[in-house]
Amino acid sequence: MALPNKSLGQHWLKDRDILSHIADCADITDSDTVLEIGPGLGTLTSILLRRAKRVIAVEFDQALADKLPAQFPGTQLSVVNQDILSFNLSSLPADYKVVANVPYYITSKIVQLLMTAENKPRVAVLLVQKEVAQRLAAHPGQMSILGVSAQVFAEVSLGNVVPREFFTPPPKVDSQVVILRRRIEPLFGGVSEADFFRIVKAGFSAKRKKLRSSLAGGLSISREDAEALLVKASINPDDRAEALDLAAWQRLAQLVSL
Repeated sequence: MALPNKSLGQHWLKDRDILSHIADCADITDSDTVLEIGPGLGTLTSILLRRAKRVIAVEFDQALADKLPAQFPGTQLSVVNQDILSFNLSSLPADYKVVANVPYYITSKIVQLLMTAENKPRVAVLLVQKEVAQRLAAHPGQMSILGVSAQVFAEVSLGNVVPREFFTPPPKVDSQVVILRRRIEPLFGGVSEADFFRIVKAGFSAKRKKLRSSLAGGLSISREDAEALLVKASINPDDRAEALDLAAWQRLAQLVSL
């Protein structure tokens, strides 16, 4: 068995029940093309190949990418030795699905890549650090830029928690399955993506401060003007950014973009 490369965040997961649960969450059918990110030893790949029409496995580690095709001869597996962050998602058919055990250190970048791509996946099922999974699926009161950025593009839900001892070598934290199902239309509330996220970033620019202060600093306006905007958007100026839901961000972005 190949030894995990710590610099690439590799942790092998071999439990068949957990791997099957990850695949189950993607509702794979025999007409689906599945993109697997970081297939590693191919343990999840073998399950995906039995369910999908085709699997495209993008593996950064050249040694692993070279070995993978020989493990599954005669199957509809394509292996690409490439960094997923530079992979052309537009080369995939519409409504493809993503299933992956994602290295912790690039989780946010992978979510951003998938959610903002012109050709977004129909569903992405990712095994990530438990804390990150819960941030992605957070409710008002615990929201973050990551949560807002995911939920504006996708309906986010959680699958099973995977304790660290199921991995080789065990990471320092537990993992959890997160499911992102693409929305038909992103929830920007009629404003541009750029304007929406300009407001969100401003609101979270000093997340420990109340919104009147963080918004004022983030937008370079006075606290009085920031408070007036918040009141007009039916948002309590004493709230913090983590308390807002998507509808509140929409209202605020609509006002600022007028």
